[in-house]
Amino acid sequence: FTKSFDVLKLILNGGIKPRYCLEDIGWFNDDGDNYVAYPMSCFCDIPLSRISEHTEFYGKYGIGLSKDWGIRKQLNPVIYCTPNGHVVNLARHLFKWAGQDDQPELRDDADHQLLKLASLIKPLSGKMVIGDNRIEKDFYQENEWRYVPTSLDAIHYLDYEDSKDEMDALLDSYKLELTPTDIKYIFVPHDDDIPPLVDFINNNMGKFPLNELKILQSRIISLQTLQVDL
Repeated sequence: FTKSFDVLKLILNGGIKPRYCLEDIGWFNDDGDNYVAYPMSCFCDIPLSRISEHTEFYGKYGIGLSKDWGIRKQLNPVIYCTPNGHVVNLARHLFKWAGQDDQPELRDDADHQLLKLASLIKPLSGKMVIGDNRIEKDFYQENEWRYVPTSLDAIHYLDYEDSKDEMDALLDSYKLELTPTDIKYIFVPHDDDIPPLVDFINNNMGKFPLNELKILQSRIISLQTLQVDL
């Protein structure tokens, strides 16, 4: 989901590009105001009956994709952790062990692999960074799946503002490609948003077969109508 019609159109025509996002890692070091940015694209696995709360927070333009598509693209459900539970303690132990390796190359590789694991761990609840604000969020309700390019590094929050544009520019080659047949739903806020989206599909997505575009148009749903039906 996104709050921008323009972003929705970019995704339809160009795929889903990951970007660096700050993640609350207070679960790891008991520091309530510590963040690391990982390159990612985030998805939710929730039924349509629970969609309203999600769209109110993240935006009312969205794309629904099949779970099979997500598995093919190597998305992974995040691992939700409890405070000082087994996942947290195991992660702390592995990082401590990796840091003691006396062979620099092995130590660096172990650190990189553990960062990839950490990018898939999330607390049940925590603080989400929105602009300059820290917002308390119940993450567990989002049933998040995540795509994280595995060859790129994390950014510490102290370096985030200075580095994010340069690092985001490296993500173009890691886009998740989409075809019209991959898309099960396209969500827009209102019925009035449907005709402009149909025009966009007809005028800008000619690289795809015409029959696929006709089917894609039939999959546009307004949240205005969906909420009435639910």
